[in-house]
Amino acid sequence: MTGLLSGKTALVTGSSRGIGRAVAQRLAAEGATVAVTARSLRTSPSTRAGHTEALPGTIAETVELIEAAGGKAFGIAADLEDTRQRAGLIDEVVDRTGRIDILVNNAGYADYSVIETMPIQTFDRTVEHYVRTPFVLIQQAIPHMRRQGAGWIVNIGSVTGLAPERPYRDYNKSSGDVIYASMKAALHRLSQGVAAELVDSNIAVNVVGPSSAIRTPGADSLIPDSFPTEPVEYLAETVLAMCHLPAAERTGLVAFSLHYPWSQQLAVHSLDGATVLPSLEPPAAANPNILPAGL
Repeated sequence: MTGLLSGKTALVTGSSRGIGRAVAQRLAAEGATVAVTARSLRTSPSTRAGHTEALPGTIAETVELIEAAGGKAFGIAADLEDTRQRAGLIDEVVDRTGRIDILVNNAGYADYSVIETMPIQTFDRTVEHYVRTPFVLIQQAIPHMRRQGAGWIVNIGSVTGLAPERPYRDYNKSSGDVIYASMKAALHRLSQGVAAELVDSNIAVNVVGPSSAIRTPGADSLIPDSFPTEPVEYLAETVLAMCHLPAAERTGLVAFSLHYPWSQQLAVHSLDGATVLPSLEPPAAANPNILPAGL
């Protein structure tokens, strides 16, 4: 551990499990105090296609993992679909620590359906999670970061936000990911536009997504068994890479978590920062529209 983020406060949404938990652990390993957030302090249910199930992972478990590794974290329960709770989240972090240096918009909702049969409620929730919520949190974080003279915003994107390769694969014809992918594409463009608005205030805005897919408790049922997946550590390291350089040096990127470390010869560490992991070449089946050094 280098202490690269010592003295900084990071907010990682949706960090009770999966990608958010991994990112929270990696940032904490480099010295950040991490605000761990999720909808509830307890195991939270997930509803898809009318079926509700409890997914593993809690705020307290993530905090315990970070503290056991020598890091600092605290938990905040905030339902980001609740306008009032969402509106108060940034201020609550600042009230607890006096600052916010890093914002990672990771929390999400995915309920795939082909357009013909998608309920409008699913459409609305997808827009709410991947466009409105990042907009609100970014907007509220900007004045604090501007006052501090620096800030880093990372939005978790997706390779589905890139145009599908032609001829279309069977997955693209039937997976039902079009609205999810469209909102991720909107998030990519939102991030690049806000990066231009904020570069002169030394606030960096970047996107990091998996080069393929990462099996998490929330996403596992949406990923076909045959679909190539990747370890979460490579994404967490790529997020860290977006959280410390001046905005003039690194902003406006849409980077993917096997391509970017490979192209930049970036050492990837375990989530506690203690071990260097093997370099992984991007898969041959990856979307050819990915630019290894970021879009």
